[in-house]
Amino acid sequence: MHIYRQLSDFVPQGPTVVTLGTFDGVHRGHQALVNRAVAAAREFGGTVVLLTLEPHPRKLIHPEFVLARLTLPEERAELLEAAGLDALVEHPFTAEFAQTSSLEFVRRDLVGHLGMKHLIVGHDHRFGRNREGDYAQLHEFAQVFDFSLEQVGAVTSGEVALSSTKIRAAVAEGRVREAAEGLGRPHFVRGEVVAGRGIGRGLGYRTANVGGIHPDKAMPRFGVYAVELDFLDAEGPRGLAGVANYGVRPSFGTDSEPVLEVHLLDVEAQGYGRPVEVRFMDFIRAEQTFETPEALKAQIGRDVVQAREMLASRC
Repeated sequence: MHIYRQLSDFVPQGPTVVTLGTFDGVHRGHQALVNRAVAAAREFGGTVVLLTLEPHPRKLIHPEFVLARLTLPEERAELLEAAGLDALVEHPFTAEFAQTSSLEFVRRDLVGHLGMKHLIVGHDHRFGRNREGDYAQLHEFAQVFDFSLEQVGAVTSGEVALSSTKIRAAVAEGRVREAAEGLGRPHFVRGEVVAGRGIGRGLGYRTANVGGIHPDKAMPRFGVYAVELDFLDAEGPRGLAGVANYGVRPSFGTDSEPVLEVHLLDVEAQGYGRPVEVRFMDFIRAEQTFETPEALKAQIGRDVVQAREMLASRC
């Protein structure tokens, strides 16, 4: 998959099938769009392209809004490439670009820059200045600019349409199993193993402390989770079973910044600086304060048992 940093860098090679959106999380609804776009591109004998905007438009429009991202741009690109996308255009979202009318966006950017012959959008897609454009308007433009058009219906979880906003809320509230159902995979974070305070080792439960997590990454509520961990720098087993604590460790004076620490159930974590991916599989309990180290050690033992049971039930 080729990644282009602005629209003008893309040079069409034959007919182009385009889909649009921020695609944060690349959840099951996004996957349906990409799958349909890939199939359509094969029908047209062309290239499938996703146009997205960076930074996320809400960063410019509402600078005070704190947006926790389900997938950082490089993570999103990996998932989209695995889904079969040919090209990803990450165009800069600026104050000037925000004033682009829906007509100009279609005429100049989609047809002009991308050479669009077929457009696939989601059930609720809006575009252009102040989100003025909708599917009805696209239908009119299709007649003028000679492209075909289709709309993919909502993908639901139960009776509720999936959205990145709803999945972010599930992650933030610790409902990571529910988030995984919407994403089609567990929510994950990436970082590297860093030196900790040695608290887990002192209790008999050595942990891998995960630092370097991007500040924009969506994190779950403070608590204890059944997780899987991959070391990303070497061949070997993946999906290592673990129990993780994310929070400020109030039993030990409270850390100024939240800490993610993972106790691996069957192997010992080794090597500071190693890149890791931690996948949140299930919520065990909220973070709590313990009066004594012995009380905490006993609870960790119960957490380990519960994590094993949860992870075994997902196999």
